[in-house]
Amino acid sequence: MDYTVLDPNFKPGPKNGHLSGKDPNYAAVEQVTEDALRPMWGGDVPMDKFKEAWATAPPAIPDNCPVAGKDVLLSKTKVPVRDGTTIEIKIYKSPKVQPNAALVFRMHGGGWTVGAHETEEAENLYFGAIPNVVVVSVDYRMAPEYPFPYPVDDSWDVLKWCKSNSSALGVHPEKIILAGNSGGGNLAACIAIKARNEGLSGIVAQSLVFPVTCHPKYFSQVPSKEDYELLSYIQNYNAGIVNSYRMEFFWDCYLGTDPKPDPRHSPLLHQVHDLKGLPPALVQAAGLDPLRDEAIAYAAALEAAGNTVDLATYQGLPHCFYMFTGFQKTAEYFERTIAFVKKHADAEPGQPRSKL
Repeated sequence: MDYTVLDPNFKPGPKNGHLSGKDPNYAAVEQVTEDALRPMWGGDVPMDKFKEAWATAPPAIPDNCPVAGKDVLLSKTKVPVRDGTTIEIKIYKSPKVQPNAALVFRMHGGGWTVGAHETEEAENLYFGAIPNVVVVSVDYRMAPEYPFPYPVDDSWDVLKWCKSNSSALGVHPEKIILAGNSGGGNLAACIAIKARNEGLSGIVAQSLVFPVTCHPKYFSQVPSKEDYELLSYIQNYNAGIVNSYRMEFFWDCYLGTDPKPDPRHSPLLHQVHDLKGLPPALVQAAGLDPLRDEAIAYAAALEAAGNTVDLATYQGLPHCFYMFTGFQKTAEYFERTIAFVKKHADAEPGQPRSKL
């Protein structure tokens, strides 16, 4: 379903509109990238083939990335969730891992519909090579077979299992960093709020990369919407990698074609006072991404609620631009993201968070 109404008289917003000015490095590879992606987005591709194509696509690994099996040890196991299903987790840790490491709890991207542990493989390897960090990636069940709230519930149940089994994992149960990109960023944001509400302690930070924070049908219901620009679905409608049509396809897989407004899947719908008491956040937004403005708006809402927020924007680059490993801005992205994780992994464990 098309939720974005295009306006021939559209004018970019004065705050964020300049961020769509195309980066020359990306402009040089945009067409060949779209040509490569086109078969995966063909209208006649069956869902199982669509999922397989994304799950088996080789991850983009920078030249200086830690090496799996050498710099980072990998293992997998199964974790039970509330309905008796077992969910796979993938564990990344340094051969020199320290006791009571920080847990980076990863929910992968892919619009709740596609993706796998390896969707952010480079990031997981960078984090896993840090001696006082252990990464756990959760292979939550995905839409459309398992729509909302399955991805949230699976992630939540696995997170609680990690806390209960912290000794076996070698992690400190009160030093947890949530990490998610795109749809995974949505899950990380939602889990952070759920943990505060239900008194689950130990979450000390949240890394939200290109996060989905609101269904586009309900931008008009965002509290204090006059303070934000929510125009990037229109401005970046035909952007590369993930355009507005593709993002709406993922929303339809996740919620169906008659979605209802609910802050449990669209955290930007929370009143600002409902966002108080959340862990420090790093929010990153790509300028040529339909999700740009809602990421920036969510960062502003978190800050308005009194939370510590670092916001980084990358002008003229598309969703998940870090697949272009040779870009200088990709190097900057990884440096910023790794520094955030190191900062909170090195800090003293937070105090248990009381239920609000």
